[in-house]
Amino acid sequence: MALIRSKNTKLTSENDEQLTSYLWPIIKEMIKTVIENKQNLIIEGGYIPFDWKKDFTEKYLKEITYYCLVMTAKYIKEHFLEIKKYANIIEERVDDSNCILGSLIEENEYNLRMCKNYNCKYILIDDSYKINI
Repeated sequence: MALIRSKNTKLTSENDEQLTSYLWPIIKEMIKTVIENKQNLIIEGGYIPFDWKKDFTEKYLKEITYYCLVMTAKYIKEHFLEIKKYANIIEERVDDSNCILGSLIEENEYNLRMCKNYNCKYILIDDSYKINI
């Protein structure tokens, strides 16, 4: 959002694919710098491409822990009201009207396919949302 608000890009938060292309070259270099400086960093969000591993040597990969949280259609259907209720826990969502059952299921099914396709670690949330990494 800082890059959007600072007008360093004409993209908006609705331009997911373009934002990933724009942000990933910056984010991956931030990750490398953090590793080189022996710091810690958590990067959360949808702007990490599923083929992210290709941009790091083994030296960096051994220092990176990646997990994609994926909810099953069953979980989403059974807990949709809770998902909506707690949507603002991590960040305030000004307009959450585009979070509808069908699109949430599609997005999570896509994420699971991509995780499998690119051999990314994922945590499948099916019965309960209790995660221990």
